[in-house]
Amino acid sequence: MTHPGIYKSAEGARVLARQYTALLDRWPVPARYLDIPTRQGRTFVVASGPPDAPPLVLLHGSGANSAMWAEDVACWAPHFRILAVDVIGEPGLSAPARPPLASDAHALWLDDVLDRLGVDRAAFVGTSLGGWLALDYAVRRPERVERLVLRCPSGIGRQKAAVLAASLLLLPLGRWGRRTMLKLALGPLPPTTAREHAFGEAVLLIHRHFRPRRERIPVIDDAALAALPMPVHATLGARDRLLDSQHTARRLQRSAPHATVCLLPGQGHLLRGLAEPTLEALLAEAAR
Repeated sequence: MTHPGIYKSAEGARVLARQYTALLDRWPVPARYLDIPTRQGRTFVVASGPPDAPPLVLLHGSGANSAMWAEDVACWAPHFRILAVDVIGEPGLSAPARPPLASDAHALWLDDVLDRLGVDRAAFVGTSLGGWLALDYAVRRPERVERLVLRCPSGIGRQKAAVLAASLLLLPLGRWGRRTMLKLALGPLPPTTAREHAFGEAVLLIHRHFRPRRERIPVIDDAALAALPMPVHATLGARDRLLDSQHTARRLQRSAPHATVCLLPGQGHLLRGLAEPTLEALLAEAAR
């Protein structure tokens, strides 16, 4: 975690590594930490649940890491072999590589991850950028994706520019500016558990030391959505200030033949309280 391209300083990178390690120490179920070689560099994976259970790959959003799944994995681990993957180029423990999103580079990277883990086919849960990565992989490798459960996925509905413009004004204003920007971007709900509070503090520290992606996320076109053969379950926040959730819902309902969409009133981009509904979606789709 010392790459100058994605961190503002080497010391900041070390601070984030220490903080992330502390969050991983609070992972709610027994886990193995795996360091997997790929063509993009090392990839860090937190593996939980029975080794012989159906595999479930988790892909977090931009400016985050696998600690974001800590509120959910205890619910899912009895049913799945959970593989929480730190996305490359993000503030986790994977390589700092950021190959172009408008290429097959991330699909090839996920090929390497799954191959090294001995996984031929898996279900995927992805949020925001992780939702786009899961969708992109499903488009390019449909034979390897059992089903998709997406939270506020990027690359379907229109991106909103207002929050990005506001962040340019707020981020230079120190901790207050970062906190205000994140509340504006992610939604109005305060943390409700100690673990959520700890992760919220981690996100503030990430935005202090980390350089977020500026690359525009490619849009998945209608033909690609129409060709998806697997079930797709998407949960969206009606008050999402980063993505146009209504546009996402319309496109999925119009184009993806096996999609179901849930639009949550009152929630923003960072959805919470979805462990049980996500499990129900995964188990319902698995029973088909």
